[in-house]
Amino acid sequence: MLVAIMGGKLQGVEAAYLSRQAGWKAVLVDRNRDAPAAGMCDNFIQADLMEKDKLVDLFKKVKLVIPAVENSEVLENIKECALAAGVKIIYDSAAYALSSSKIESDKLFARLDLPVPKPWSGCGFPVVIKPSGASGSENVYKINSLRDFNELTLKLGNLDSWVKQEYLRGPSYSIEVIGCKGDYQTFQITELEMDAAHDCKRVLAPAQLSTEKQDEFKSQAVKIARALNLNGIMDVEVILHDEKFKVLEIDARLPSQTPTVVYKATGINMLEVLWPGGLKRREKQEIGMTRGVVYEHIKVRSNRLIEVGGEHIMAGAGRLHILKKFFGADEAISNYDRDKTEWVATLIITGKNRQEAWLKRTAVIKNIMQEFAVEDCMDTGISNKG
Repeated sequence: MLVAIMGGKLQGVEAAYLSRQAGWKAVLVDRNRDAPAAGMCDNFIQADLMEKDKLVDLFKKVKLVIPAVENSEVLENIKECALAAGVKIIYDSAAYALSSSKIESDKLFARLDLPVPKPWSGCGFPVVIKPSGASGSENVYKINSLRDFNELTLKLGNLDSWVKQEYLRGPSYSIEVIGCKGDYQTFQITELEMDAAHDCKRVLAPAQLSTEKQDEFKSQAVKIARALNLNGIMDVEVILHDEKFKVLEIDARLPSQTPTVVYKATGINMLEVLWPGGLKRREKQEIGMTRGVVYEHIKVRSNRLIEVGGEHIMAGAGRLHILKKFFGADEAISNYDRDKTEWVATLIITGKNRQEAWLKRTAVIKNIMQEFAVEDCMDTGISNKG
């Protein structure tokens, strides 16, 4: 089966990886010939995603269109071209429009009486300030005092349209929901770890939550999906603060990172579920916690240092490739070349449980450090300094 992936950044990397695991052929369209996903697809077309005629011609040759961009105008153009070509597209425009606005999402959470972080007017410092329409961790600020707030206002201008809410401490979790017309299926909950810039640096599975807490989170996610009348896929991110989930954000599109972790942990490929008939084939399937998974991003620096960082360190690395048995990891998505002094990799490591996966992960880091005479690995305490 041939599928078209629209956009080659990190969402495109996710789509390309899952497409390959499904046994599908993938053609990627992006303006940037060195887009990260370009090295992971069977074919690459360098083109603007607003070129209607070119897209329609391509879509007539494929079975599925997978948008992997976050520009509303571009998404609507892709949708129009898919309709003109009569091909299935993974995109719910109404749900995406609401989820792409954190302000509108917060209004939805309030209507559903879901617990959320307190708005700034009702809490003290520290406060998290983030743009309503930006993706993930982009331009997220933690403000510790009124002085910091005033300095940020001087730097950025009027912040009335920004989201301002209490900063909460606690572990973060994510879950995906797929379905339509009220029939929804949740997937394995994953645990997220963030870097200093609030960008996800590591995803772990299975999440260390009680059965009761898992059921609570799944119920909240389905409640949101029903309210959105979701037709497709969305993810929900929460933080567990004082033993209570607080909903942080939703995204009604194919996420990056977590679907791969769910696939490695459970064998369930969300793209296959999204393919027409896929949900029916897996109707009411309960997803077991079958494998432990560690998924994290590293950068090996020329100054003999390994940095563990958010997925932003992968974004500007050029074409990425899937590498098997990478220094002991099951797989890596990387621009690795033995002659490079600096390179990045997303390590994908599994074990019979999460503890075993973490032990393997530590061995992988040590293997890389030994091979490249790396002295320190930030974030882990592993050191070769003598």
